[in-house]
Amino acid sequence: MRKKTTLSLMFALFSAGLFAQETAHTEITPRPEIKLSFLDSVKASFVRNHEMACIDSLWMGELANEDLFKDMQYDLKNINPDVDVEYKQLSTELLKSRLAKMDDRSPFNIEYSKGLENIIKSYLKNRPKSYERLMAISEYYFPMFEEYLAKYNVPLELKYLAIVESALNPRAKSPVGATGLWQFMYPTGKQFNLEVNSYVDERCDPLKATEAACQYLLSLYNIFGDWDLVLASYNAGPGNVTKAIRRSGDYKSYWNIRRNLPKETQAYNPAFLATMYIYEHAKEHGLQGKKAPLTYFETDTVMVKRQMSFKQIASLLDVPVKQLQFLNPIYKLDVIPFNAQKPHYLRLPKDKIGLFASNESAIYAYIDHEATKRERPYWIGRPDKDSTAIVRNTTRHKSKYQKKTNVITKTYIVKSGDNLGEIAEKYNVSIADLRKWNHIKGANIRSGQKLKIQKTTVTKERIIAEEQPETAIAAVDTTKQSKGKSVGSSKSANKSDNQPDNAVAAADCDTNTSPVKEDKPAVAASAQPRRRDTTYEEARLYVVQKGDSLFSIAKKHPGVTVENLKTWNEIKDESIQPGMKLKIGDN
Repeated sequence: MRKKTTLSLMFALFSAGLFAQETAHTEITPRPEIKLSFLDSVKASFVRNHEMACIDSLWMGELANEDLFKDMQYDLKNINPDVDVEYKQLSTELLKSRLAKMDDRSPFNIEYSKGLENIIKSYLKNRPKSYERLMAISEYYFPMFEEYLAKYNVPLELKYLAIVESALNPRAKSPVGATGLWQFMYPTGKQFNLEVNSYVDERCDPLKATEAACQYLLSLYNIFGDWDLVLASYNAGPGNVTKAIRRSGDYKSYWNIRRNLPKETQAYNPAFLATMYIYEHAKEHGLQGKKAPLTYFETDTVMVKRQMSFKQIASLLDVPVKQLQFLNPIYKLDVIPFNAQKPHYLRLPKDKIGLFASNESAIYAYIDHEATKRERPYWIGRPDKDSTAIVRNTTRHKSKYQKKTNVITKTYIVKSGDNLGEIAEKYNVSIADLRKWNHIKGANIRSGQKLKIQKTTVTKERIIAEEQPETAIAAVDTTKQSKGKSVGSSKSANKSDNQPDNAVAAADCDTNTSPVKEDKPAVAASAQPRRRDTTYEEARLYVVQKGDSLFSIAKKHPGVTVENLKTWNEIKDESIQPGMKLKIGDN
């Protein structure tokens, strides 16, 4: 029994020893260190508050959709109010009663006409989904519209005018150049102080353009005194409305002068009233817009102190570029410029405004870091030409470059719905090149077809040619010296008040100048250079510096006159250039 107990204890001790030995030899593999980029390190330092949900990507696509604007423009050009439309869900009598009630509470003359009925029925029959989408987008813009309309005492119903004009697309642009929510032409925009330049188009700014539209509408009302004619003149211009009134005799009502207005304007007022009717009676017709996840009051602005791009802001704040484009439609190139005289602002959701304001210094540090990566002119950052240093016995390397062209060919497989224009724009090439590379005569391509896309890059290869050692003075503008006989092993010209950096120590000169021994060794800007013997020819030459004249050079060398310098160097006039080598003394 004792033997069994002893054996058990020995086995247990032996097992424990083996386990301990195995544990001792077990190596713990350290986790690899993850290197963070400058952007990641900046974002890691951000102070973050509780964040709200960002705008849904599908909702962003809806806000920036141009289909609604194109549909609205198509209807204005092609819809005919005189063509009957069959729509059984709305009877004529019911429409008359609803229009009468709308007329009672509106400054517009909302009277029943067959043309208005046809347009209302056409929209309800053909565009119900479009109006549901517009109702969702209007929840974002209408609060801001109503604020400015009330400020200028303009009828609040004119908020529907932006739907007819742009389908609430702040970057909408018509074929004739009218731009923004309120479709301002360039001259009209300038008339109401809307700035347009390479970076900024304030016609796309919802706030400034809305205020300008209120001022313009009020000025038109001061001319005509009738809101129906104000609508017509907003579309056709006050001049065309005035002509239509003259052609109509004594009539001044829109419906009486309508036949003398441009074709588009004949459908303009009915389209506005039809839009107002559909919004006022959306529930009766089963139209319901999606709830907007963000209203204009849930955004705010911050003044920028550096030029920055939407791409940089998106990387820093984790905001989609499309959302930045929607909230800041004023910036044409997706770049916010910086101007000390006129500040520019960035509009963001309120939670992102807090993130920006809390980490402003880190954000601007990242912007500055990105700016250093931009290629600059080669001379920026060079040492000052006026700074001098004596560099001796250095080997210069003359840099030359030769261009090398590389052509990279990619293959693109055509997908259903593709066309040459979209493919060319995607890869930043021309349609003509695509046709040339792929031997395409027309514009027809088929799904599954493989297209060659070439990318040409031009690089510069540096060729370094080594030159002979030389004596150079001045850190930037070094000067080659001619090679000759050595006249000394440890003597060099000493700087003094009367002698420049390259003053000649004329050891054997015909003039009275005597050589001066050097008390202290010359020291270069960064390190002690090695000395070399000064040749006889070098001792008799002077290298012209910037700002030198024959008089100043003669003054630096006692006994030398201007006429001496002209005679020794065969100079007819007194014109000399920096870098010229002048003889000091006669041969």
